[in-house]
Amino acid sequence: MSKHRILIVEDDADIQQLVSYNLIKAGYNVTCADTGEEALQILENESIDAMLLDLMLPGQDGMEICCAVRATEKTRALPIIMLTAKGEEDDVVSGLEYGADDYVTKPFSPRVLLARIEAVLRRKSGRQLEDQGDEKDGIFLHSMEIHPGRHEVRIEGVKIHLTITEFTILTLLASRPGWVFSRQQIIDHVRGYDYMITPRAVDVQIFGLRKKLGQAGSYIETVRGIGYRIKE
Repeated sequence: MSKHRILIVEDDADIQQLVSYNLIKAGYNVTCADTGEEALQILENESIDAMLLDLMLPGQDGMEICCAVRATEKTRALPIIMLTAKGEEDDVVSGLEYGADDYVTKPFSPRVLLARIEAVLRRKSGRQLEDQGDEKDGIFLHSMEIHPGRHEVRIEGVKIHLTITEFTILTLLASRPGWVFSRQQIIDHVRGYDYMITPRAVDVQIFGLRKKLGQAGSYIETVRGIGYRIKE
C-alpha cells in the first residue's frame, strides 16, 4: 500500500469526496483543501508528495496557485496534476505552460486519474533513486551541468530551477547532443505512450525551457518539420 500523501485542492464537495475515496481506497494518504490559499498553507506546514489542483477556485485560481508553488524553493519540484472541466487545447497548453506536470479533464475516470498519479510519483521516485551525489553521473555540455539524480541544472555555476517536465525534456535532449528528437518522441519519453497531448504543448515546454536557460537556451535548436536537438 502506498504511503504517499496527496493534496486535493477542489472546492466542489462531491468531486473532492469522490477523488478522496478513490485515492484512499488505492492506499494513498489524502489531505484536502477547499481554496488555493488553504493549499499553500498546507504545503508550507506539511510534507506532500503530489497535488491535484482544480483550476476554478474561489480566491486565487489554479493557475496562480501553480505559479506560487513553482516559485517556492520547498515546493518547486512538487508534481502537480491539474484536475479541471476546462479541457480545450488552449486550456491544456496554458496549464502546462504555468508548470503543471499533467492535466486531467472532468468528467474523468478514477482509474485514469490513479494511473496519472502513479506515473508522476514514479518519475519523482526514479530521480531520487538515481541520486548518487557523484559528479561523474552528471551531463556536462557547453556551459550547462545537468545532474539527473539531484534534479539539478547549473549554468556557469548558477542553479536554474525547472519543472519536472522541463527537466525531463532537457535531460533527454542532452543525453544525445546533435540527435534530433521528434515531438512525439519527447511526448512518449515525458508522459508515457498512452498520454494524449498535442505537439503544440511540447513547443510550449521548449519555449519555457529556453526562457529559463537564458543565453544557454540557444543550444536548443528547432529542426523544422521534425523536432528539437541540443547542439553538439
